[in-house]
Amino acid sequence: MNRQQAVEEAAREVLAHGGPASLTDPKIPLDAMQRALDAGATHDDIAAEMRRQRG
Repeated sequence: MNRQQAVEEAAREVLAHGGPASLTDPKIPLDAMQRALDAGATHDDIAAEMRRQRG
């Protein structure tokens, strides 16, 4: 998985699991975010992708 794919996955999982408040199982979005960070993304990259995915 490349950096962009990891960012897209992280944003998708955070949005699907209740946003930053993580209203469902927090492990799923946190694991996805960690993969994105490990791939070289920043929190700002993930936040920007979340805004893009929201429309």
